Amino acid sequence: MTTNAVIQMKDIDIHEEVREHYAKHATSLLEGRAEQACCDSACTCGYPATEINALPEDVAQASWGCGDPVSLAALKPGQRVLDLGSGGGLDCLLSAQRVGESGWVIGVDMTPQMLSLAWRNAAKVGLRNVEFRYGHIEHLPVESDSIDVILSNCVINLSPDKPAVFREAYRVLRAGGKFAVSDVVSDGDIPTAALADLDSLAGCVSGAMKESDYLDAIKAAGFEDVRVVDRGQHTQVPGSNVQAYSARVEAFKR
Repeated sequence: MTTNAVIQMKDIDIHEEVREHYAKHATSLLEGRAEQACCDSACTCGYPATEINALPEDVAQASWGCGDPVSLAALKPGQRVLDLGSGGGLDCLLSAQRVGESGWVIGVDMTPQMLSLAWRNAAKVGLRNVEFRYGHIEHLPVESDSIDVILSNCVINLSPDKPAVFREAYRVLRAGGKFAVSDVVSDGDIPTAALADLDSLAGCVSGAMKESDYLDAIKAAGFEDVRVVDRGQHTQVPGSNVQAYSARVEAFKR
């Protein structure tokens, strides 16, 4: 087997593990079972409490993120927004409210159950300026130069090819567009043994990219003014001294 074939098989395994992991979460909410997620009445996950509390409780719970990329995006009415790995749709719904009827929001996710959950949540909130598409964030089903703002919440770390994600983000953004994400990065290289722990990877820990490499990969895709806006609490990567932590990052396509 060639090296490329080995890499491809590894990527497929990672995608399948992540899809299965999050399908279980989505199915729990679709079937009306309690689900431990990021946002509830006691924890707004960094979002403005007024926005979270205004949503139905099960809609607000449909988040497995690590921060608030929506506020970082500073959205304006009429903008076209893309959410990479939209999950249950929470960031899309919050974005749709901010861009208004003249704007449009697209969520892309590779887990069918999450797409079903997102469509259901959009219907519950009554928003019509949002849609959800099946796809991988390494190969976005979105036209080039068609998006004003890209969001993502704790998803890029799950990708086996993060540079491809950044290149795709750059491709679909219009000139002057903004890239605003909340993601998990690390303070060092993840050991090989930890990388093989698919449970840890699906849990947004062992897939973290070293912060400096993460920023360099964004710059290599063509983005400018790349910076970390803030950082969150650290978590030790299993079997190592490396710390993973959430970070909100912004960049621009000039």
